[in-house]
Amino acid sequence: MAFGKKNQDEIVEEETKIWVCTSEDCNCWMRDNFRTEEKAICPMCSSEMKEESKVLQVVNNNSLYYKEK
Repeated sequence: MAFGKKNQDEIVEEETKIWVCTSEDCNCWMRDNFRTEEKAICPMCSSEMKEESKVLQVVNNNSLYYKEK
């Protein structure tokens, strides 16, 4: 018997659309599926955000506020 060993689920990653803050003083970014406003505004500094992509672990958003486009 091996104690302390857990069955590890495979981590699924995929190319994910994200929004990155345009302010040089801020390093905030967020996944597109967690964005609540039509226009992406940084929640930390209120600057505009630009669209990019990054390979990230898959995270589903089950929030009622998110609407798939």
